[in-house]
Amino acid sequence: MKRILITGITGYIGGTVAKKLLDKNYQVIGLIRDNVHAKELEAAGIETIVGNIHDETVLRDAISNADAIIHNADSADDAYVADSIVNALEGSRKTFIFTSGSAIFGGKENGEKNDFVFTEDIPLQPRLEMASRVLINQHILQSAKKNIRSIVIVPTMVYGSGLGIKKDSIQLPALISFSKEKGFGVYFGKGENIWSNIYIEDLADLYVLALEKAKAGSLYYAENGSSTIKNLAEKISERYALQPAQSVTVQEAVNTFGPAGGYFGFASNSLCNADKARTELNWKPQHHSIENFI
Repeated sequence: MKRILITGITGYIGGTVAKKLLDKNYQVIGLIRDNVHAKELEAAGIETIVGNIHDETVLRDAISNADAIIHNADSADDAYVADSIVNALEGSRKTFIFTSGSAIFGGKENGEKNDFVFTEDIPLQPRLEMASRVLINQHILQSAKKNIRSIVIVPTMVYGSGLGIKKDSIQLPALISFSKEKGFGVYFGKGENIWSNIYIEDLADLYVLALEKAKAGSLYYAENGSSTIKNLAEKISERYALQPAQSVTVQEAVNTFGPAGGYFGFASNSLCNADKARTELNWKPQHHSIENFI
């Protein structure tokens, strides 16, 4: 297995996974929307295919010329893309690694603490807002029955500098930017809600190990530490010499980041355990302190 197709290769996770694969002498192909980053990618040794991910002909042609596909485009909630990839892969025995997101653990707690820790063995009963994401994950895992080596990875709050074109993650930079606008580290409600987190290169290492070792139908959560949103806000105040951290309403989070970002990205709990990846894949994440990267 040498030719790996990556969607979202210009993104934060996809670009970092691509670099890790190139370092291990895999051939990497990126499906990109347009030519904007084509030269930059090709200079890094990445083949490019320009096309719309919702064009099934483009998708089928790209998949037919690859040994595996890692889906990292911003579409964890896009059932159309997930189904198109499964249909294109059916019967091929090729590997399909799908990137989900740990907001599926969220209970819309509005800044209140919930320290329950999810493992992959615990059946999820997600809130309505995240139900479709869980159904997509299940559909992909079930595709193992169709001779697809399907794997789902669920990253938590990702931090650190990316190795590809996009250097920054989403949640932490957004919280830092919003805090700078306000003049103080911001948390929402009590800010006691807890998020598991993972360093970007440790996460990318997990993708490589899953590609090389995981069984069909495998689900892996990805974390190596956790923090409350209030703690992050306090560290932001300290790091950027802002006023002491303060609470704002969850409604302001929703107004600023949208309902999914407000209720789930910054005001819910998302706490899980990744011992399964450590045990099954011999994954050894090195970084466990998000505070060091604020």
